Amino acid sequence: MSTVRPQVAPFLDPDTETWSYVVYDHPGGHAAVIDPVLDFDNKSGRTSTDGAQRLVDFVREQALTVDWILETHAHADHLSAAPFVRDAVGGRIGIGEHIREVQGIFRQVFNLEKQFLCDGSQFDHLFSEEDTFHIGALTGRVFHTPGHTPADMAWLIGDALFVGDTLFLPDVGTARCDFPGGDARTLYRSIQRLLALPDATRMFMCHDYPPAGREHQCETTVAAQKRGNIHVREGIGEDAFVAMREKRDATLDMPRLILPAIQVNIRAGQMPPAEDNGVVYLKVPVNRL
Repeated sequence: MSTVRPQVAPFLDPDTETWSYVVYDHPGGHAAVIDPVLDFDNKSGRTSTDGAQRLVDFVREQALTVDWILETHAHADHLSAAPFVRDAVGGRIGIGEHIREVQGIFRQVFNLEKQFLCDGSQFDHLFSEEDTFHIGALTGRVFHTPGHTPADMAWLIGDALFVGDTLFLPDVGTARCDFPGGDARTLYRSIQRLLALPDATRMFMCHDYPPAGREHQCETTVAAQKRGNIHVREGIGEDAFVAMREKRDATLDMPRLILPAIQVNIRAGQMPPAEDNGVVYLKVPVNRL
């Protein structure tokens, strides 16, 4: 773990309740952008970069050099703004190597064009379990955390752990496991690896769905999760977790933006190629999910 304590700037997308982050060593130093969101109006099919522009503006205000744009997984609830951020302030788009599995699953679901390759080449870099990387004076470590999807990753940067959709805040619990390739037992084991980190490790969420009366929050600790997470606190075993998670998942609706989001996010945030009339289309498979 790096001896430099990273500075973390959180940015909430209220529409999708997604947290994006700029993590950096010091003003004027180096940074990574984590899980940037592209605004998308599902009714009109229109996109905008207003939300992602806030991250870009912060990077410029702090005179930061962006080394990485990191995706915790191929999100099902929002479209990635990674290409916009890269074009604006630089950086390499990285994701876990198991994105290839997710691409293979959804190439079939969406009957994607023959030119679409399920090899992760749409991203600038594919990370593997236990890889390390650098952000200026900061050192990052990679955790493969499957269960929500096969390709979920957590990024440990200094004492800051960006958990993606493995865990939510203690009063919300854990992520669903009923998407293609998901598995509740696998998620439980992934979470236990994260909870084995030092108690003081800061945990940063990808989402927060606060209960009534609480404002959105993004940060907790390993100790708080072990003590109080409603789904996986200490004393809750694997079989009990799996039974709870599978029962709960059977009651959940599909995310509002899953169909457009997956098509874009398995392409590293790029839209599908335009058709012969110059227009980009996103597909809606019928009776497939």
